[in-house]
Amino acid sequence: MYNRRFRFLILLIIVPAIIGAGTFIFEDRKYVLLSFVMVGMTLLTFILSFERKGSNTRYMIVIAVLTALSVLGRFLFAALPGFKPVAAVVILTAVYFGSEAGFLVGALTAFISNIYFGHGPWTPFQMFAWGIIGLIAGLPWIRLMLQKYKWMIVMMGLFAGVLFSLLMDFWTVLSIDSAFNMRRYWTAIGFSLPFMALYAFSNVIFLFITVKPVGKVLERLKKKYGV
Repeated sequence: MYNRRFRFLILLIIVPAIIGAGTFIFEDRKYVLLSFVMVGMTLLTFILSFERKGSNTRYMIVIAVLTALSVLGRFLFAALPGFKPVAAVVILTAVYFGSEAGFLVGALTAFISNIYFGHGPWTPFQMFAWGIIGLIAGLPWIRLMLQKYKWMIVMMGLFAGVLFSLLMDFWTVLSIDSAFNMRRYWTAIGFSLPFMALYAFSNVIFLFITVKPVGKVLERLKKKYGV
């Protein structure tokens, strides 16, 4: 119990504090370094979540494959802004392997894929945004609901699209003058509504397409290898 609380403390307090340091102390000039630190913190929580030493290697391989699929999905749909399978992969990872795995896949997807798309002050925010979607989807009672009820998958996809957009709008406001302005934030939300709607819709589509086939594969892997 205390170990889990410590892991969540890292993801919900320390990681946002790192992002805040990058924005307000380093004024977005150290975003690559801060991104590496966030990767380290996220890997730490993932490693601390290991329960059975014999299955750790297989577990890490599965998570690495899911991360690669998420990155590949972002590449393949690069020509369609806002239409990406990343959140769907992150959500499915979290549902079958827990919050830490979901956060890790989300954060690493942003970090690795931005080697191609371009790193910038937005990278830590993208890492956290996709990561927090995985953390929420991996909470025990939410995992159970997502596995049991198909309509919950729809709601989770919509929620993920809205949450990602809201968090990135937060960065948009801070990037203007390194200060938060609520009026400007509402304006940013208004301008991003089409993107928010498209991304939420794409999440639902990708989840509907992948939840059964991918879910069955992940469930078999869990049972076969004890991960």
